[in-house]
Amino acid sequence: MEIRAVQHQAWDNKLAKGFNVRDVALEFGLLTAEVSEAFTAWRKRLPDFGEELADVLIYLAGLAEMTGIDLGAAVERKLAKNAARSYETGHDGVLRRIEDSG
Repeated sequence: MEIRAVQHQAWDNKLAKGFNVRDVALEFGLLTAEVSEAFTAWRKRLPDFGEELADVLIYLAGLAEMTGIDLGAAVERKLAKNAARSYETGHDGVLRRIEDSG
């Protein structure tokens, strides 16, 4: 499934069910709660971990649609930017960016 299709389906579901479609701050709060649920499912090795990750994507897609962001295009741009970056390991063992071509 393409990201743009996820955005549209998430948005259509929000409209059909009467969910939040205007309050961006609330949507960030709900997204944060979903990330927390996914982390808990992973940490406890619960069988619904994948479903919780799907909830995160659905909320993120809805937020992108709410704010007029084409998430698929934004992801493509960010992946290209990340691919152009170079990193080296510092003396403390932490990776640090040394070049940013994007």
